[in-house]
Amino acid sequence: MLQQTLKKTVSFEGNALHTGESVKVNLVPSDANTGIVFVRTDLDNAEIPALARHINRTNRQTILQKGDASVGTVEHLMASLYALGVDNLRVELNGSEIPILDGSAAPLVDLIIEAGLEEQSEEKNYYVLEEPFTFKDDDGSEIMALPSDSFEVSALIDYGTSVLGPQHAHLNQMTNFREEIASARTFSFLRELEPLLDQGLIKGGDLNNAIVYVDQEIAPATLDKLKAAFEKEDVQVTNRGTLNNIELRFSNEAARHKLLDVIGDIALLGRPLKARLIATKPGHGVNAEFTKALAAKIRKEESKPKPPKYDANTPPVKTVEDIMALIPHRSPFLLVDKIMELTEDRVVGVKSVTMNEPFFVGHFPGSPVMPGVLQVEAMAQCGGILALSSVPDPENYLTFFMKIDNVKFKKKVVPGDTLIFDLKLITPIRRGIVHMLGRAFVGDTLVSEAELMAQITK
Repeated sequence: MLQQTLKKTVSFEGNALHTGESVKVNLVPSDANTGIVFVRTDLDNAEIPALARHINRTNRQTILQKGDASVGTVEHLMASLYALGVDNLRVELNGSEIPILDGSAAPLVDLIIEAGLEEQSEEKNYYVLEEPFTFKDDDGSEIMALPSDSFEVSALIDYGTSVLGPQHAHLNQMTNFREEIASARTFSFLRELEPLLDQGLIKGGDLNNAIVYVDQEIAPATLDKLKAAFEKEDVQVTNRGTLNNIELRFSNEAARHKLLDVIGDIALLGRPLKARLIATKPGHGVNAEFTKALAAKIRKEESKPKPPKYDANTPPVKTVEDIMALIPHRSPFLLVDKIMELTEDRVVGVKSVTMNEPFFVGHFPGSPVMPGVLQVEAMAQCGGILALSSVPDPENYLTFFMKIDNVKFKKKVVPGDTLIFDLKLITPIRRGIVHMLGRAFVGDTLVSEAELMAQITK
């Protein structure tokens, strides 16, 4: 599936929830593989990539920071872009926070749909989760990721109050995001508002962009403070336990909004994910830590050498007869059965290890293990095939070792294993000198590796 950006630039503006500032935002199409980048036009176009490593704070919002530039309340926009499959975009804004709009992602989704999506030339860089991955915090919040062929999310919340008890929300496919999740608004408890107001936060809030649940008696002074903050003549509690008779869009709107936030925060992974997420008591803090931990897991996995693709049904580019026409080795010292790939700078070879190998007679009786030195020799033979393929008359040349460096043996090789050798030139072949990095795999497991230097001599 190809990466996407917007077909055209679109804009929106409004007040920021926490700072109260008026902010204008431009969503500008961007090139493939550039990702989502926030640009502070009021700070000399300082750029802040939308990646988990730039998460600075998660106090009731997700704030990204790079250097002296920051951008807050990114979660609703990030969820919208992720759900609609936007991979690359410049988000230009002239303030420190994305406007809250109506407290949901619906206006943003509609704006993106209005702009239209444009496919790009590069494939999406999916991360496919292959084993369960869980993150828990000390407050009992947990996000579990399970292998799946697609991306789906469940959110479970329970605030233990009569007005907001257990709720569950589930989204099984992103095509339903606009209808089922996007319009769910942010929410808060009344008991949380007073300290937030005292901290100078929620300056851009009003009763139209946040659901306020009331689970305790309201002091007259608190009502007066809310009237002033929300610029309302009358503030009262409805029989549903919310302020000012606000109409809930869903009976489980709080759980749906928490699910929305999970998507927005996981989007800071910086690439689409194929996994099923189950979030229990989610919040920006645990969402961010989960995303950071998953990003670290991915970096660790992708830093490991990967074996070349090997399909036993694919005809080799060189059979054992072709190999013997190139290099002088013969039984019992010919240690390559076939060559699956051969280019100017890379060779992939295969060796099936059987109990009939002569070295198993003495290495070791009762516990057969292929000697590591012979694994290196097999790599070298593959390298010799690569080197001798560069001359017009390979039958008139021999290949001799000059140096072996950084040899590592990771796991033993035993009868029944199929060794896959992957050798790449470190530098171009010059004056008959061949310098290669060789790796040997059994399945997906790296079993040995070495840097090899040899010389082809007439």
